[in-house]
Amino acid sequence: MLKLPRRKFLRLAAGAAALPAMPYIARAQAYPSRPVRLVTPFPPGGSVDLASRVIGQWLSERLGQQVVIENRPGAGGNVGSEVAAKASPDGYTILLCSAANTISATLYDKLGYDFAKDFAPVGGISRAPNVMVINPSVPAKSVAEFISYAKTNPNKVNMGSSGIGTSIHLGGELFKLMAGVNMVHVPYRGSAPMLTDLLGGQVQCAFDNLPASIEHIKAGRLRALAVTTAIRSDVLPHIPSLRELLPGYEASAFFGIAAPKATPIAVVGKLNEAINVILADRKMIGRLAELGGAPLVLSPASFGKLVIEETDKWGKVIRAANIKAE
Repeated sequence: MLKLPRRKFLRLAAGAAALPAMPYIARAQAYPSRPVRLVTPFPPGGSVDLASRVIGQWLSERLGQQVVIENRPGAGGNVGSEVAAKASPDGYTILLCSAANTISATLYDKLGYDFAKDFAPVGGISRAPNVMVINPSVPAKSVAEFISYAKTNPNKVNMGSSGIGTSIHLGGELFKLMAGVNMVHVPYRGSAPMLTDLLGGQVQCAFDNLPASIEHIKAGRLRALAVTTAIRSDVLPHIPSLRELLPGYEASAFFGIAAPKATPIAVVGKLNEAINVILADRKMIGRLAELGGAPLVLSPASFGKLVIEETDKWGKVIRAANIKAE
């Protein structure tokens, strides 16, 4: 066996320890050299899927590699999210995440992943308000009048949602807590059947995704009382924000990109830079506006902060309203 002088051995050992950093940097600079898989944890046709296809197409052009959308629905978005969490942390599998991930963290007792710990935040895509809409048969023309009506008729107002634990549901629960009103929650399997019953008067109120309700609002089939974001929406500039009456209220649908936790920092940075350049393009801003949203331009650290804040907020609502997963 060849023996090396101690000093020479230590020099070689130090050199070997530094070797992994060289290919690490080289791989980050060459990224991406093959197609990128964008896991979308909801079925085709929904708002999360639509967000993935909008950003995926532009990201493909920006990165010079195809971004392949892979729909992996199930368990409120948790099936696909777990798939992405356990993927190789090389930047070739990323997740289209949303407010649903921050809700699931508290709503489900057992998950196969921890969104805050098992993912590296990459950046935001968009943020869109939900809208508080009522059937026109309800004798209220403002949020204040609706609160008065609901308090006068406790448990006689039905609040529809697209399902237990959705942003539509929790936006309504947050309103109930802050306004001090009682409404009967009626969950549906999706926004479409909920809207059908809201239009028919079987339920009187909902905190729906703006894109789904906008045409009904414009046609007068639904009455919009407020948007749920902190500021008014450019899509409905004459409709107030709920925060104007309930200080501190904020609920919105946000979309972003996350990667498996150990994804190289340089790769995360390259993805973030590409996404933020895309979000500055006027055509992209216009496309997001058509969907009722606005660009959510954030650094990885800022997006991570948003995830923590949203997880904490919805955790408090879920506990206070004693919401249980289906």
